[in-house]
This record gives sequence, C-alpha cells and structure tokens, in this order.
Amino acid sequence: MRWTSVSQRDSEAASSRGFILWFTGMSGAGKSTLSMAVRRRLESAHPVEVLDGDEIRTFLSKGLGFTKPDREENIRRIGYVARLLARHRVAVISAAISPYRESRNEVRRLATDAGIPFIEVYAQASLEALVQRDVKGLYKKALAGEIPHFTGISDPYEPPESPEITVRTDSETVDAGVDRILSALRARRLTTQR
Repeated sequence: MRWTSVSQRDSEAASSRGFILWFTGMSGAGKSTLSMAVRRRLESAHPVEVLDGDEIRTFLSKGLGFTKPDREENIRRIGYVARLLARHRVAVISAAISPYRESRNEVRRLATDAGIPFIEVYAQASLEALVQRDVKGLYKKALAGEIPHFTGISDPYEPPESPEITVRTDSETVDAGVDRILSALRARRLTTQR
C-alpha cells in the first residue's frame, strides 16, 4: 500500500483537472503578457495551452472578418477548442479581446454545463494608457477614423460585469496580477502552484 500526504493528494487532484482561464480586455491591455506569465508558473504542474487571439485568427478563424457575427463566431471556436482541451485535463488559457459580453457568457455557460471550471480575467487599462503603450500607433489611427471596426473606438467593447479577477494593467505589475490569478486558482482547488 502506498501512503500519500494530504498535500500530495491535493496537488495530484488539482493537476488532474482541466479548466478555462479566459482573459478579456481591449487591444494592448496585457492579455498575452499575463497569459504567458501564468503559463510559465503553471506548466511545471499542469499541461497548459494558450489560445492566443492573434494565432487563432491566423490558423483557426482565417477568413473571418471583424463584423459582430464574425467576432462572435471566432469566440465560439475558441470556446469549443478550450472545452475540448479542458476535458482532457489541460489548463486552457484564452487570450482574445472577446468584446461582446453575450459571447463570453455563452462560452462560460457551455463550459459550466460540461463541468469545466471557467474563470474570467479582465485585463483593464485606461484608454490613455493603451494609447501611450501602443507601439504600432493603431489607437491613434483608429481615433483619427483611419481604422474601421476597432474595438473600443469605432466598435464596442463590453467590459465584464462580474469577472472572477480584474487586473489593472495600467497600475499593477505583471507579477502582482499573476499572483492574484494563481491565488484565485488555488482557492478553487485548480492548482497548488504559487
């Protein structure tokens, strides 16, 4: 007979359960930076996949535009892949703008119905901070009317009403945000990582 400690059993239980960590926020808000930092902290104990919005648009949603129906379809596809992976005990991190509350809620509902924990993380920053950190100058072009369908400028961004975690990326360090995210995962017994 093999004896295991309570902490070892907790660790094994946490690393054997998949979940979805869904980052949302405007372009440049820090979703990818946070998601990669969380990945680095989780991957020693969990299989982890990051579904990055830009990569998904290149490989899974090529051909979709930026109309509301196309954006919603993109989010449905990301949600579907996230559920498939999470069912196989993968810690799935989605980092996509996902501007519409209804689409995010649909992804949450489908995950919850499948018994998959869903944690929404809102990467929040002021428009002023986003414009200042925008090295490509996209916000300035969008504000000047040169880019149509730009989220938060000429297209809506609907912030989450009650995300599990909000990280103020314009005033909080990456490490502090990651620490709070991991703390929330530990509180839900989804990881033991620190």
